[in-house]
Amino acid sequence: MNVVVTGGAGFIGSHLVDRLQGLFEKIIVLDNLSSGSIENVRHHFGKKYFSLEAIDLKFYKDLDNIFESVESVFHYAANPEVRVSVFDPRLHFEENLLSTFNVLEACRKHDVPYIVFASTSTVYGDARTIPTPEEYFPLEPISVYGGCKLACENLLITYSKLYGIRSLILRYANVIGPRSGHGVIFDFINKLKKDSSVLEILGDGLQKKSYMHVEDAVDATVHLYKNFLTSKKDYEIYNVGNDDWITVKEIADIVVKEMGLHDVKYHFSPATADGRGWLGDVKFMLLDISKLKSTGWMPKMSSEQAVKSVVKYFLNRV
Repeated sequence: MNVVVTGGAGFIGSHLVDRLQGLFEKIIVLDNLSSGSIENVRHHFGKKYFSLEAIDLKFYKDLDNIFESVESVFHYAANPEVRVSVFDPRLHFEENLLSTFNVLEACRKHDVPYIVFASTSTVYGDARTIPTPEEYFPLEPISVYGGCKLACENLLITYSKLYGIRSLILRYANVIGPRSGHGVIFDFINKLKKDSSVLEILGDGLQKKSYMHVEDAVDATVHLYKNFLTSKKDYEIYNVGNDDWITVKEIADIVVKEMGLHDVKYHFSPATADGRGWLGDVKFMLLDISKLKSTGWMPKMSSEQAVKSVVKYFLNRV
């Protein structure tokens, strides 16, 4: 059967496309290339199993016939910039929530049986239970990005119950790795390349979060998808992350060390009185991944190992 990967030219989506090769007869990538890149999937060009449609999910008419004879949809298209959602909430409503609604409508119309949705740890907001399990309540996002993702989750659950579209919802921690064009590591390296004597750190540096290498994230995704196919539940929700976490200052220390720099002065720039990097920034995030591990899967890299690996990757590219 065929599979659709929305956002398949993006960061996580393109790595997912690499891993889905051989599992489906045809992989149909839908991407408007606003944050994705053709270079991420160019190595699939000319292969019988692959096609790329440069369409915008905000417009349902462009989707209508693509979902025929599709067994599964991996919905990874989204605007990933949490900070942008604070200042331009309409953009996130349209590119995250409206687009998800259109994808679900296409699934409903063409009787697509399975959908996998890339959700986020930000749906928990400032969780009072850390590590945070899937059943944590209340879910109170503090960014429009998180709010839209939570609304998307509820749409998926509703479509599962109403129309029988079985939904796998994955709440990712901070995913890092090759093909990523944003994030704290990317930001630190670029700043130090411009001025190696001082590094501006958004927030007080004490923000502490879990980081996951994209290879682990995609491996967990495919594992959970296969596991979900054998279950009988209408929908499932899983946290996908690491057992450990790391502070922003510790990430800065790793970047400075790997770049071979000395005597770099840190300039902390908190956006809030409690030291967040920006409005809507969750200061502490560590997911409880007990449910994920109960399926027989474990991450290969810790947060620190993932950060070091990604820093070395970006520096080697330079």
